[in-house]
Amino acid sequence: MKVPVVFMALIVLLVAGCSSLILKPGNFSWPVESVLKVDSKGMVHDERYSFSLNVKELLFVETQDSVNVSKVTLRMIRDVRGYYFLTAPKFQNVYVFEQAEGSLKLSSKILVSQNGLNDPAFNLRSPNIQLVNEKDPPILLSKEGVVEGGKK
Repeated sequence: MKVPVVFMALIVLLVAGCSSLILKPGNFSWPVESVLKVDSKGMVHDERYSFSLNVKELLFVETQDSVNVSKVTLRMIRDVRGYYFLTAPKFQNVYVFEQAEGSLKLSSKILVSQNGLNDPAFNLRSPNIQLVNEKDPPILLSKEGVVEGGKK
């Protein structure tokens, strides 16, 4: 009779040890966008968030140029769910990335300007991200794309 009780206790402990620990709710947003100058190696660094990233592949996808990377200034912000939004002047798209092991993985690409952005800026409009570009109406974004009613 003691063997089944011990066996059941062992199974309960084993199953409890395998369950995931979830800490929620969490807010991963950056209250202010980061303006990041790309260096000659294609790297951006943000001291405030202890963040560095190689963006050469992103620049090549958007501009078809991976040589003149040091002339680019990226705009980056993070939403409440932890997704990173990136764009830059002359970009047609906003790129949404999610964190992966030692990297960022593309989650979605949002077309925001057929002619390219002139002077983009991000604002946190929780839970979404607002993209402002000079005199254009602001666009409200989520990781899925343009939020309905986002243009004002």
